[in-house]
Amino acid sequence: MQLIALAFLLALALMSSAQAQLRCAAFDSWPPAAPEPREAPEVLATFNRINIAVKTQPYRVLFLGDSITQRWDEPVWGAKEVWDAHMAPRGVLNAGVNGDRTEHLRWRLAHGNLDGPAPKGVVLLIGTNDLGHGRPPSEAAEGIRQTLVELRAKLPDTRILLLGLWPRGATPEDHLRQEVAAVNKLISGCGDGQAVTYADIGGVLLEPNGVLSRTVSPDLLHFTAAGYERLVPKLDPLIDQLERGQ
Repeated sequence: MQLIALAFLLALALMSSAQAQLRCAAFDSWPPAAPEPREAPEVLATFNRINIAVKTQPYRVLFLGDSITQRWDEPVWGAKEVWDAHMAPRGVLNAGVNGDRTEHLRWRLAHGNLDGPAPKGVVLLIGTNDLGHGRPPSEAAEGIRQTLVELRAKLPDTRILLLGLWPRGATPEDHLRQEVAAVNKLISGCGDGQAVTYADIGGVLLEPNGVLSRTVSPDLLHFTAAGYERLVPKLDPLIDQLERGQ
């Protein structure tokens, strides 16, 4: 019992230290949803694949996210060709899981997705499904912040690239588009330019009039190869900076 109590106190101390290392304070007066596993067979298969990959595949950067990340490395709407041309040569391991919310990712972090060698960098893109689940922007942002806290506690020497949520919905007036902007405004304060770098690059996905076209996003949420091609000129140098420790 004493060992269990000591381990619990140590975990609390690490979490408290990570909290202190973040520039952003809590966005909500109550905690976000507790970490939670998912049981769908296809989700478990992806989770297990990531657990194996982090231990057996060489990689330098871990890209954590949901379907927007996972589908980039799959032959859906031609996206994999863009991943293979830009992310794979940079040693990026795709750790996205379709449908994940922040509590699901936080559960994954505690159950194997970080059990391999510590990466040089982590790219974090999570939270749009929190909004799609009906959560207000402050709650979604707090889920993202808690994910950062856990990453800082578990990977204290790893640099983190925190990406603002990418736009969804056809027009600037779309409700979820506005909520995405609200989340990004909150989490932008978590970047310190050192341990955590914040970058909002999603604007390149939009047309000059602010429309998210169906050529770029047929379902107004996920992206085609054309969409990812727009992102890589912004994302590639950010990942290169992670690897260089800048």
